[in-house]
Amino acid sequence: MKIAYSPCPNDTFVFHALVHGLIPDAPSFEVAYADIDITNRLAATTNDLDIMKISYAALPWILPEYKLIPCGGALGRGCGPLVLTAGGENIDATALSGKRVAVPSERSTAYLLFRLWATRNVPGGVGEIVVMPFHEIMPAVRDGLIDAGLVIHEARFTYQNYGLSQVVDLGSWWESDTGLPIPLGAIIARRTLDLPSITKWIQASVAYAWEHPDASREYVLAHSQEMEPSVAQSHIDLYVNEFTASLGEDGFAAVSSLLQRAMDEQLVPRMDLSTLLG
Repeated sequence: MKIAYSPCPNDTFVFHALVHGLIPDAPSFEVAYADIDITNRLAATTNDLDIMKISYAALPWILPEYKLIPCGGALGRGCGPLVLTAGGENIDATALSGKRVAVPSERSTAYLLFRLWATRNVPGGVGEIVVMPFHEIMPAVRDGLIDAGLVIHEARFTYQNYGLSQVVDLGSWWESDTGLPIPLGAIIARRTLDLPSITKWIQASVAYAWEHPDASREYVLAHSQEMEPSVAQSHIDLYVNEFTASLGEDGFAAVSSLLQRAMDEQLVPRMDLSTLLG
């Protein structure tokens, strides 16, 4: 089978056992490592990959070829995207009006949350949106190449190192507005495959990762783009949680709420939410 996910610590931690032949009855896997912007586009344009990690915000573009797998993804609390600038603290959201903002993907959950937030909080809207790999965004903001940046993942722990300031924590905004966890990354599989077995294999891989946390350490660090081990572990602790093992009622409610709000604002194509898991 062919699988694609990011080289980020949470993904390599979750899938280590599955792709290293440690899960009984699971097939062998050919792994492709790709930034979320790439997998979001691949999911909508090809069915060559069997299993992929994409943004929940990209789901409206991938039906009916793929189905959401209710485990292995990234949801949580206190782990949302941040909007950063090189200005001082306590910057008002109105300062983003007409500004140039970098985002990690036009179909990312981070960008969709940003658009939903900006609709309510940035008069007249922002200006130009520039898509760039997430690890390039903070240096670009620091160097004045863009006015603000939407960042994800370990940037929560490192943005101060670039002299940047937070305009808004979109996760905190989402949680206070909905009471639900933040739906970030989804695992999808082609509908023609044995989806119950795929779910079982991924859940077993998550369980193995928790039971043997040291087993994946070398694999995680080898793909973590020179990240400090402590930062990589913080990344795993933040994004691998109860929702990784099972989406559950709260997780599915979060996904449904995000996509329904986006459809209401005409930010994504309309879709039947009942088809996500069926």
